[in-house]
Formats: sequence, C-alpha cells, structure tokens
Amino acid sequence: MSLSDDIKAEVKRIFAASWDERQGQVVPEPKDLKLDNDAVKFDRATVLYADLAGSTNLVDGKQWWFAAEVYRTYLYAAAKIIRDQGGVITAYDGDRVMGIFVGDSQATPAARCALKISAAVSNIINPALSAKYPDANYTVKHVIGIDSSSIRAARIGVRGGNDLVWVGQAANHAAKLANLSGDKAVWITEAVFNRLHGDAKFGGANKDLMWAKYTWNAFGNKTIYGSNWTWAV
Repeated sequence: MSLSDDIKAEVKRIFAASWDERQGQVVPEPKDLKLDNDAVKFDRATVLYADLAGSTNLVDGKQWWFAAEVYRTYLYAAAKIIRDQGGVITAYDGDRVMGIFVGDSQATPAARCALKISAAVSNIINPALSAKYPDANYTVKHVIGIDSSSIRAARIGVRGGNDLVWVGQAANHAAKLANLSGDKAVWITEAVFNRLHGDAKFGGANKDLMWAKYTWNAFGNKTIYGSNWTWAV
C-alpha cells in the first residue's frame, strides 16, 4: 500500500468509526487510551498554560545557552509548582507547559499555582539570573492563561509516536490567554473567577481584590480577569 493509500484508508476509518467514551476521575496517561476513537470525558477540568513571554526575541538576541538556561529555569519552576498544587503536567510545547487540574476544587489551586509561578519568576529566577549575568540586560517575563470547562482527552498520532490531545474550550482558551500581551502576568476566565475561594480572590492585609476585570474583545467580548499579584512559594 502506498503512503497516500494508507493515509486515505485511515482517514476514512477514523471518520466512519463511532467513539467510545467514558467518565474520567483522574488525568489519564497515553497508555490509558486506545490509539483509536477512544475518549475520556471530564464534566469540568481547569487548564493552565504557563508561557515564557518574548522567547523569540530571547533566542534571536542572546546566546543559545543563555536562552536554554532561561527556558530550563522557568519551565522547571512552573512544573514543580503545578505538581505541588495538585495539577498534572500534560504537555511541554517549546517555551510553555500545560497543566490540568481536576476534582471538586480545581479553580483555586490552579489560580494559586499561577500566582506562585509569578512569585518564583520575581523572587527566585530573576534575582538569580541578575546575580549570574549582571550585564545581560534581560528580565524573565511570562504570561499564564487559565480556563475551566468540560473537556475530553483522546490519543492521537501513530504507533511509536503519539500523545494525548485535550479537546474542549478550556484547553484552547487557556492557550489563547497565555498569548495575551499587556501588563498582567496571569489571566483567567470568568468561569474560573466565579469558582475561586475567597483566599484566591482577595489578598493583603486589607483583603483587596487581586483580579482586575477586562473584556476579551477577540473572543466574543468575554469577561476575563488579570492579576499581577504573587503568592509566596
């Protein structure tokens, strides 16, 4: 069978086959699903994307090893904090990491996770970078996006080269939020904000609201919230 015939046959089979779907309680691994029309459904999951901002300018303007050290320190800190807050790391994509939170309480640990990553950037990574490279004229910046919705996991790819894909609003919108420019390091949707516990909404001695309200014009004028607050690691 030629390559073209093989692809045509598989595409036809995928479109013709029905889906097997089951309810999920924990985030699956690729081996937990068949490489077929097989899906795990979560009535609600909260997705976090942590993205290193300005990475194109970083790799274009700095030595490769400097950029690699920035990548490694940021993604290490983000991944450790995601796990510490009960999230599951589901993908690394260049300069970003994706984490998923499930269970009865998921929005609050996801938001707390984002604020802790901001603290790690400000209080750990940038001071260490400045101490090691005082003349680098570089500051690590990042953007995190978080959304919550119904979502499904399916296994995609070919044998010997496959992974999970997460299909649902939360995965796409969290990724888009992580691409936002502006002066906020963390962006969450209204679906996340409305599920936050009080300690993840209000901070400081005066219990000030940590989230500013915005309109996301690019996505149907959805209400979103941004924050530059941090939470000690």
